[in-house]
Amino acid sequence: MVQGDDAGFQALIEKITRDRGFRCSSYKDKCLRRRIAVRMRAKHTPTAGEYSTALDADPKEYDRLIRSLTVNVTKFFRNWDTYSVIRNTVVPELWERGEPETRIWSAGCSSGEEPYSIGILMHKHAAERRESARLETIRILGTDIDADCLGEAERAFYADTALGDTPPALREQYFPQIAGLHGMLPEVRRLASFECNDLLAYEPPLQDVHLILCRNVIIYFEREAQDALFSAFHRALARGGFLVLGKVESLLGGARGLFTPVNARERIFRKI
Repeated sequence: MVQGDDAGFQALIEKITRDRGFRCSSYKDKCLRRRIAVRMRAKHTPTAGEYSTALDADPKEYDRLIRSLTVNVTKFFRNWDTYSVIRNTVVPELWERGEPETRIWSAGCSSGEEPYSIGILMHKHAAERRESARLETIRILGTDIDADCLGEAERAFYADTALGDTPPALREQYFPQIAGLHGMLPEVRRLASFECNDLLAYEPPLQDVHLILCRNVIIYFEREAQDALFSAFHRALARGGFLVLGKVESLLGGARGLFTPVNARERIFRKI
């Protein structure tokens, strides 16, 4: 972690916010220090001031830093137990509602594994019911602050490591191998789109959303930012819409009055 020289560290995070619009103040201090320290070691800059100079000298280092700060650890079907509940509880209910358009938002989607995982569940449900034509009503939006990650999501080619949690039957059906990588079945690929969005702007890119997934993201934010984000999710969700958080995340304070548990263990909630 970045130790000492608090004035230098404060100047550095103010610079990052000013130069890139990255809202450092909304992130937990320990998280910021730990991840900035990783990049400082990589650049062999022992002080915050030297690292600030390195950022000016190497603009690509900013991209590496932002990627480090936004974590971007993901897999297809990460925490299968959660996806199992989504498959057996959430997807059937969304399907039965028969909405003209079912809107799903993967907030902080990184390189696309999460929105595509949901797309696979929707596609499989449609096939089992022999209602594949209804897939035209499914809209899945993946958003992230990292443009490079979104580019990877658009390309939709993945290494073996991304499929480590994927059940073998789904892996065989939905991931054709192309040049040593795993592609995404075109029928699922068409369900998802991607765009850049800063969650800490609290401006949801969709309204009347039926399912929001924001997993293993808010844990890095300060409490005030978490409260504001839960309020933004509540505004974005349609009546009775679902919110899915990460296994180590919880609703706190006033957010408990905005949602009711559907499956508390898997952190699946419904808008009140």
